[in-house]
Amino acid sequence: MAERPYSQVSQPDSLNKAIYAPLPLNDASSFARPQPPFIGYSDTESPRQSYAQASIADSHTYLPARNQTYFTGDGEKAAPLVTPPAKPRRTGRFIIIGLIILIIVAAAVILPIYFVVIKPHNNGSSAAVNPKKPSSGPTATTTGADGKATPISAATITGGDGSTITASNGTTFTYTNQFGGIWYSDPNDPYNNNAYPNSWTPPLNQSWDFGNSRIHGVNLGGWFVLEPFITPSLYQKYPGAVDEWTLSTLMAADTANGGLNQLEDHYKTFITEQDIAQIAGAGLSWVRIPIPYWAIDTWNDEPFLAKTSWKYIVQALQWCRKYGIRVKLDLHTFPGSQNGFNHSGKVGQINFLNGVMGIANAQRALNYIRIITEFISQPEYRDVVQIFGIMNEAEVKIIGMTEIRGFYVEAYEMIRGITGTGEGKGPYISIHDGFQGLPAWAGFLNGADRVILDIHPYFAFDDSPATAPIDTGTGAGAGGTWPQAACNRWMSSMNTSRTAFGVTIAGEFSNGFNDCGLFLKGVGGSTTYGGNCQDWQDASQWTDGTKAGLLAFSSASMDALRDWFFWTWKIDPANNGVVQSPLWSYQLGLAGGWIPTDPRTVIGTCGPSSGPVFDGTFDPWMTGGAGAGNLDPTQSVQYPWPPAQLDDGNDPVQLPLYTSTGSIATLPMPTFTDNKGKTIDATANGWFNANDNAPGPTPIPGCSYPDPWNAVNATIPTGCSGGASAAVPAVITPPPSRRGL
Repeated sequence: MAERPYSQVSQPDSLNKAIYAPLPLNDASSFARPQPPFIGYSDTESPRQSYAQASIADSHTYLPARNQTYFTGDGEKAAPLVTPPAKPRRTGRFIIIGLIILIIVAAAVILPIYFVVIKPHNNGSSAAVNPKKPSSGPTATTTGADGKATPISAATITGGDGSTITASNGTTFTYTNQFGGIWYSDPNDPYNNNAYPNSWTPPLNQSWDFGNSRIHGVNLGGWFVLEPFITPSLYQKYPGAVDEWTLSTLMAADTANGGLNQLEDHYKTFITEQDIAQIAGAGLSWVRIPIPYWAIDTWNDEPFLAKTSWKYIVQALQWCRKYGIRVKLDLHTFPGSQNGFNHSGKVGQINFLNGVMGIANAQRALNYIRIITEFISQPEYRDVVQIFGIMNEAEVKIIGMTEIRGFYVEAYEMIRGITGTGEGKGPYISIHDGFQGLPAWAGFLNGADRVILDIHPYFAFDDSPATAPIDTGTGAGAGGTWPQAACNRWMSSMNTSRTAFGVTIAGEFSNGFNDCGLFLKGVGGSTTYGGNCQDWQDASQWTDGTKAGLLAFSSASMDALRDWFFWTWKIDPANNGVVQSPLWSYQLGLAGGWIPTDPRTVIGTCGPSSGPVFDGTFDPWMTGGAGAGNLDPTQSVQYPWPPAQLDDGNDPVQLPLYTSTGSIATLPMPTFTDNKGKTIDATANGWFNANDNAPGPTPIPGCSYPDPWNAVNATIPTGCSGGASAAVPAVITPPPSRRGL
């Protein structure tokens, strides 16, 4: 395959169409007007049968032309074959002639009155309000905020650049999308997947091509899983808060200011529908949404706000559907913590597959993965949530490679036991590299169905002084050595992994070439930057050269990674009103000029690869084709579950476990009302596989379990193990026995 073309770093008015960004036929370079979704219906398309209504969740189809129709009280139907009627009698003919004469006389009287009196009056009273011609197309009605039925037309359920959008909260705003994307939101068809964010991205009801389409995405970090550097003012309000555990504890005690409900206020306001519209308008096609397990439930004295964020997560999925944005849903937190970082829920110990409660916490984690899989695999959501990241950033150097691989194999087999195998059956499964590097995963899960390797490449956490200048002017050498460093570090290894493992993406990266930023390395954290971090904590002070250098660095990073999610979309201001981690905000960089306004223009920034070149072709089994699901049987032998021994030396047989006799939580479906205010009948219940009915984990009666978040050095209790088989997660058996949240 030919090497990728060179392209200039994005300039304000540039729109370089590289060969890896194919455009639909007849698409103009300005992308000023939306185009029809790629191609019409074909029975040779993907198993999702795009544009052919195979299920309740499929979107509207292009209807075949019909030669003749007629209308009855039952609606539009094909014309039936009928016997020609008998000739009418002469008396009927005289009656018809009389009626025609009567109509002519009435018209002669009424029409002059209308055109002379009534019409001029109406025009004079309405012209100032709506001088344009009324829109054509079918009309319906919708229930407004006042409860009254108001007419709607096709213009109110879909549109492109410049159209007026009514948000889910009832407010209106103008859609800005210069890339030909359309939004679609029909109250009578809430699961419609016709929208697409730009003209080069297929609508949700068509398959994504992981080989030839590039993932250009952004994270919605700090929304449902809080991080101090993303929402610093929340942590500044509560001195001593260093993670969501301590923040929740301090908030709950502050009843005068709303207590723990302040977190729900944050869910409502941090990211809004306009953010999703702006993401589509920025030329992006994916978002990665980190979520916590406490969206489902909490146990014992865990202080997190439980069972609250889920309705906002589902609302986020509906917004993404509306604007044609695909979702990588990422389970960011695990019971006991999988990495000891603040975004795992609690800073400190790692109690997942480590310590006395390591296996028990893994049992809970598998059940949360199971519950989420059941929800997002439903036809109503499978075309929106196309990737499920089952665990964020496990610290494998503590957990152990054999142990984490055993967990991944078990989670994979559980998920595919729910969804089945092959393209369109449930989401792609994403696993993180555990900070081990891409080569460590070559050949793992060989033959597995649709598994993605996710890496989070950062310069910021290299513990280096990072003093090489990035402000080197606005010309061709903008960015100094940093752009080439990104190309050299990431392009070759990413391309190699696409052959050695399969689909490989960067679930996180940023413009952080240094480690400066308020709370970036935690509350009270220290930096290794060799200069003055104050220079990087207020973007209003940056020079044009600095912005040009950052633009070159971000463009090179994007090109080298190929498939990426920038971390993150938005950083909130600190107490002083300043965004103090501006290197990490895509939204701010887009407005300030150090993020490309069109992500396609980065293609070719790095020039020809000095190493392997990815030609856009994966082995069929990697993307759900022939052989998908034929997992190499040696994987389960090499990486058993439960593991034979934990990396810390503990024997899982002796460790406390949970018994599989608990009730099963089911994530609730949203409710929708049609344009007449009537509740739409539910088409699903939150659980995809009706045969997956084994009970969930629950404590063994009489067992005194150690604190699952602080059990690394705890004494192993007696009467809590039940043997290794107790750690085996739920299997698919009848009959059903579930509970709602």
